[in-house]
Amino acid sequence: MVDILSQQMRLFHDNPVVNWHEHVRESAPGVLDGDCDLLVAAANAAGMDQLVCSIPFTDPYCPPEVFKRGNDVVVQAMRRHPSKILGMCFVNPGYCAQAVSEIQRCITMLGMVGVKLYHQYFIDEPVQFPIIEKCIELDVPILMHAGMVCDSASRRVEPRISNGTHFANIGKRYPKARFIMAHIGGGGDWQGSLKPIEDVPNVFIDMSGSVYDSPMIEEAVRILGADRILFGTDLSFSSCIGKMLGAKISDAQKRTILEGTAFLRYLKGRA
Repeated sequence: MVDILSQQMRLFHDNPVVNWHEHVRESAPGVLDGDCDLLVAAANAAGMDQLVCSIPFTDPYCPPEVFKRGNDVVVQAMRRHPSKILGMCFVNPGYCAQAVSEIQRCITMLGMVGVKLYHQYFIDEPVQFPIIEKCIELDVPILMHAGMVCDSASRRVEPRISNGTHFANIGKRYPKARFIMAHIGGGGDWQGSLKPIEDVPNVFIDMSGSVYDSPMIEEAVRILGADRILFGTDLSFSSCIGKMLGAKISDAQKRTILEGTAFLRYLKGRA
């Protein structure tokens, strides 16, 4: 069994692998959690070449001093592991001027590669427009927490969580932007989320999340194509590696997903 697994894992060890959805944490306000080293060690063992990390805050009123503090912690991780960790800048769009200024700082001064948004607002609300326009100006992608939740309890917790319809709306409004609809394996009805974005080519997905329905990757490739799918784990290494190893798609398609071929240009010169 070990030999079989080792053989299968050559897919990761013998090919470029970019993990587009991961997180580092604070051990105290403004201080990088020591588990960052364990994260990198696990990524090395699994054959992941780079981790794109952020610190999102779920507080619907998350103020600028909090999201700036989180971004500074991400920078600590980038500097601690410069060949492994790349950063995404988290902001709350409700503080428009501060959010746009923070994106400018993180991308142009600190070398981050994208922007991370959570559920403070739907992705297609007007409050997001200045954020998206800044990302277009700086030529960076937007990774947005997403899901299509069906139960009332989940909706109460995340009343403004974006689904495929919201992403389709904003993708059509801003065709020059590039959006990543996060964790189809961790956001409820993944099939319902995929359908609206089928014909919106600037909306991509990452496959992260602990859910590993057997047709998930195959259906995503059928609907979107492998070049619109990014590899990610979002704290679920084993299930996401298993999804890739077990997916009934071609090796070429798996390599396209693992490398994130369509997003490679965002990584060049920014580490």
